[in-house]
Amino acid sequence: MKRDISIIKLDANKSLVVACDSLGGIGSKEYDKIKVSSRLVGKFTARVALMELLSSGATPISVVDTLSVELKPTGEEIIKGMKEELAKVGIDELLTGSTEENIKTVQTGIGVTAIGLININELRVGTSQKEDLIVAIGLPKVGNEVLADLNQVADLDLVVELLELEYIHEILPVGSKGVLYEAQLLAESNGLQLSLLENKVDLQKSAGPATVVLVTVAEDDLTSLKLIDKPVNVIGRLN
Repeated sequence: MKRDISIIKLDANKSLVVACDSLGGIGSKEYDKIKVSSRLVGKFTARVALMELLSSGATPISVVDTLSVELKPTGEEIIKGMKEELAKVGIDELLTGSTEENIKTVQTGIGVTAIGLININELRVGTSQKEDLIVAIGLPKVGNEVLADLNQVADLDLVVELLELEYIHEILPVGSKGVLYEAQLLAESNGLQLSLLENKVDLQKSAGPATVVLVTVAEDDLTSLKLIDKPVNVIGRLN
């Protein structure tokens, strides 16, 4: 698929959903360009893959980390951060993976793959409706900006909250390609056209580790959505 997930049909009723994310040059190693703790790097990388997976409606069955760093001490701290994030949805025991034990590394590199299972009729992809509004929750931020104001960025807790709201038709995390790219992709996957509406969001800017989530709702439900404690901006309409 063009979305950041793959859907693999198993039989007439069930599919596997696979989501992944990667990170490089951010962490606590000597040649990392952005210096943050390894634990925090683990949290954010696991978060992105899991947000993608959960947004599809799938139930996680495995999370795999592929760490291009040694286990001790860097890998252990990254894994600790990953498990903290996975514990929010009760799946920290599903984590497995590998580290680099043969070559000394001087820069952080991480890959994460999240695998889930779903009944095909419950898949939340291509479920938007004509005349739906596309709403951006959170603001696009990247690098050091992400940590400057965590109240302005989307996170795993937000996705879990959104999944409980019956009036939301579709959820799509935004990453490095930016809001406009993902909004156009959302429209295309529903066989609809995107009409942009005036807004103050930088539609071209990278949203880094999924600091923005797009949702589609009927216009009548917008007031309820604005009660969410994150920046909420209408960016377009599907027609």
